[in-house]
Amino acid sequence: MSDYKTNVMRILDKAKIAYKHYSYAETDAISGVEVAAALNQNPDQVFKTLVTTSKSGNHYVFMIPVEKELDLKKAASAVGEKSVEMLKLKELLPLTGYVHGGCSPIGMKKAFKTVIDSSAKNFDAIIFSAGKIGYQVELNPQELSKIINIEFKEVVFQA
Repeated sequence: MSDYKTNVMRILDKAKIAYKHYSYAETDAISGVEVAAALNQNPDQVFKTLVTTSKSGNHYVFMIPVEKELDLKKAASAVGEKSVEMLKLKELLPLTGYVHGGCSPIGMKKAFKTVIDSSAKNFDAIIFSAGKIGYQVELNPQELSKIINIEFKEVVFQA
């Protein structure tokens, strides 16, 4: 493990929030499921960060397990909107400062309401992007509330 620090890690350090970090930069992992496998972690515990937009023009961030899909109806309901849709890929970098595959809920250009799928409560820690492709951080989901506005709600399709 290198001593490389992403902006997310620096923000966590500054807030004195304990975390572990992982690098999968030496692997060919692209999808969240591949990242979980590369890190030898439970895919239910590895979360992806999705950014949505609503008709009202508001943006919302959702964190869900990498194997799951965001239920847009549940997501809209969770944030009090009639509907939400996934942000267009070309809008991600200008809006958040992050690229697809390296989007973290921490350190975005603006603070957006963030909803973490309630399944995160099943774990002492969840793993998610450290804000750069190839890097992940692991921390207690409750600790996130110290630096970003989060809520826990069920927002994934149930099999």
